[in-house]
Amino acid sequence: MNCQPNEPEILSLGGELLTRLVAHDDWLPDAYAQLHPQRYQQYLLHADALGRFSMVSFVWGPGQATPIHDHTVWGLIGLLRGAEQSQAYARNADGRWTPHGAPQMLTPGHVEAVSPRIGDVHRVSNALADQPSISIHVYGANIGAVQRAVYLEDGTRKPFVSGYNNSTWPNFLDLSAEFNTAQNMTH
Repeated sequence: MNCQPNEPEILSLGGELLTRLVAHDDWLPDAYAQLHPQRYQQYLLHADALGRFSMVSFVWGPGQATPIHDHTVWGLIGLLRGAEQSQAYARNADGRWTPHGAPQMLTPGHVEAVSPRIGDVHRVSNALADQPSISIHVYGANIGAVQRAVYLEDGTRKPFVSGYNNSTWPNFLDLSAEFNTAQNMTH
């Protein structure tokens, strides 16, 4: 008996469910939609007790963007409010990261998938200069505890754990502080 998750099936069925969820912008509590003036915010909405998946709201202020980064697990991104631009990246022959394909514009109700199997290195930005954008992400792990990496265009890899910005309850699922502190001490 195969108990391993079937990633294509998860992405297909999960994508359908996330599409239904982000089709309505009347359910996200204000505590998980708060802007920060300097950087995007990542709020944990739910984490499976066995670490099999997590659900997160990303809140982007005008002009905010991620660095080029990976996920190392499957993920679904559904746009709830505003607009986001996602630019895929690929490593070229000399080891540098360069844009791969045209940027994808995500608008409300749009869902896209990422994974190491189909491509999971990208850079995301708020596509709107005058208002926030909010997306809902579902990942195949507790993403606040997964070691991932950001990449400089020259190919340099910097490990990190993203963590969460929740302040409404004890953040015991956020395992980023210890890892990121240790990384900063070694560099």
